[in-house]
Amino acid sequence: MGEELPQAAGDRLRQDIPHSARMYDYYLGGNTNYAVDREAAERVIATFPAVRTAARVNRAFVHRSARTLARDHGIRQFLDIGTGIPTAPNLHEVVQREIPQARVTYVDNDPIVLVYADSLLRSSAEGATDYVEADVTDPEQLLDVVRRDGCLDLDLPVGLSLNALLHFVPDEQDAYGVVAALVAALAPGSYLTISHCTPDFAPEVWAAIVDVYTKGGTALQVRSRDEVREFFTGLDLLEPGVAVAHRWNPEPASGPSLISDADASLYAGVARKP
Repeated sequence: MGEELPQAAGDRLRQDIPHSARMYDYYLGGNTNYAVDREAAERVIATFPAVRTAARVNRAFVHRSARTLARDHGIRQFLDIGTGIPTAPNLHEVVQREIPQARVTYVDNDPIVLVYADSLLRSSAEGATDYVEADVTDPEQLLDVVRRDGCLDLDLPVGLSLNALLHFVPDEQDAYGVVAALVAALAPGSYLTISHCTPDFAPEVWAAIVDVYTKGGTALQVRSRDEVREFFTGLDLLEPGVAVAHRWNPEPASGPSLISDADASLYAGVARKP
């Protein structure tokens, strides 16, 4: 990262410790990261060389699921929490190709996302995008900020995206209660989309990855398929249910035969609120 940052934002970026969003950016081949992030990411890569594949699998699922909701289920509003560092195409670009009138509110509490949020606000002329700063572990405050500053009408159906986020919300922060509170605020006909890292296919490898993140100051709790399925309690899952992410309605050009479940190590699902 060579560009000058605003002083207030720079003070909050904590360039001295690795950051999960910047590590993810590195896995994806981005350059919005620092040496400390690259060092921690390389320790993960040494343990799990397929982590870059898993990151790409997640991105593909994010795009595929958003297109499905916009194109096939008529969702015109999206609430993307845990947005992370912008990476084109961003969610609003994907859904506005299907529905130009779509409205997207991005939410994150990471100062580095705020620095680059301008790229999240380049909406189609017909639609709208907003970025608000809030913390998913305080869902009531987050929803208040979205209602006040976002571009969504929460009285109408919304596609709620919690992609690659909940494994950073451990049980002691009441991950299931957080999701339940967010879903409770949505109108009937809304959808919940989740992708989540899992140790099911390589438990020892993921124990080592958890250790890297924990020692770097980031809590990480990977969960089993049944534990991920629990986030969708009371909702109607779309086919094929909670699946390894590359097996969730794959597209012909990126079929599941090209990637092993262990390389993906990521569960994903989409469900409708009755």
